[in-house]
Amino acid sequence: MLDPSTVVIKALLNGREHQSYPANDMIFNPYQIVSALSHNMTLLAGDVIACGTSLGILSINTGSTVEVNIEGTGSLLNSFE
Repeated sequence: MLDPSTVVIKALLNGREHQSYPANDMIFNPYQIVSALSHNMTLLAGDVIACGTSLGILSINTGSTVEVNIEGTGSLLNSFE
């Protein structure tokens, strides 16, 4: 079983890694975030919780793609048109 506090989150802009950080370095750990949100709303399988960003942010231009990968869960890829 995947332990969310041990995963590494990576963000790639146009295939180039710009962020890589462990979830245990977050101000609120994944368990705290899910707990707080679930007090106010029903979370369903497949819901995505956006938690902000770490160091290494850049501007995103039209035509760019951003991929967020969480080790052990998969990737989310978005294109900006």
